[in-house]
Amino acid sequence: QVQLVESGGGLVQAGGSVRLSCKASGRTLRFLNMAWFRQAPGKEREFVAVIPWSAGTSVYADSVKGRFTVSRDDNTIYLQMGSLEPEDTAVYYCAAGPISTLSVRTPRPYTYWGQGTQVTVSS
Repeated sequence: QVQLVESGGGLVQAGGSVRLSCKASGRTLRFLNMAWFRQAPGKEREFVAVIPWSAGTSVYADSVKGRFTVSRDDNTIYLQMGSLEPEDTAVYYCAAGPISTLSVRTPRPYTYWGQGTQVTVSS
């Protein structure tokens, strides 16, 4: 079992930055992929970034590549968000899931989800 709690969201001006945190408790995060998704009103949940359990390459959505960075420190996952745009406004969710044949860019392989944190970018 894994419990995930996001924090760090809020109101930020366009061009600014914010750092989201996802604190995990319960089982170890070893052997789990950790990801960030976001969802705006009336839209599907959208993949943002994933950091695999094994040492390797993190994957980013094209829309955030070069602006966002995902990292891990002990039992906390972070999403550093820079050069924010109004289009980044959404509820951001942390997710964890085991290795599977499903694409990590979709919500399907993730077993555990946080409650989300709102990020609003104003201009």
